[in-house]
Amino acid sequence: MAITAMIAGLLLAGQAAATPANDVAFDELAAGADRAAIEKIEANSALNENDPARLINLGIAHAREGREDLAREYFSAVVANPDRYQMETAEGKWVDSRNLGRQALAMLNRGEFSTARYAANR
Repeated sequence: MAITAMIAGLLLAGQAAATPANDVAFDELAAGADRAAIEKIEANSALNENDPARLINLGIAHAREGREDLAREYFSAVVANPDRYQMETAEGKWVDSRNLGRQALAMLNRGEFSTARYAANR
C-alpha cells in the first residue's frame, strides 16, 4: 500500500498548532528539507525518544538521505515498541503505529524513499 505522505503523526484532540512536545518536523519533511527535519527532531528534548512519530519521521528523513541502515533501525524500533498509538498520516488516514512501522520497512525494502516524498503529521 503506497502512502503518499507517510510522515507519521499523532493528532492531539483540539490541538491546531505544533508544540515542542509534539513537533515532529512535519513541515520540514513535507518541504523535502530532510537535514533540517533531522536536526529539529533531534534537538527537541520535549519529544520522548521512543515516540513512534519521532522515530518514523527520523527514519523517513534518513532514508531519503540514503542512510537506509539507520532508517531501518528507526522503523524497526516502532514495530517493536510495546506502546501502540493510532497515528494519522499526512493524507488523513489513521493507522496503528506498529503497522505504520511495518509499512515504512516494506517501503524501504522496495526503495520507495529514494523516489518519492513521504512524511508524518502530528
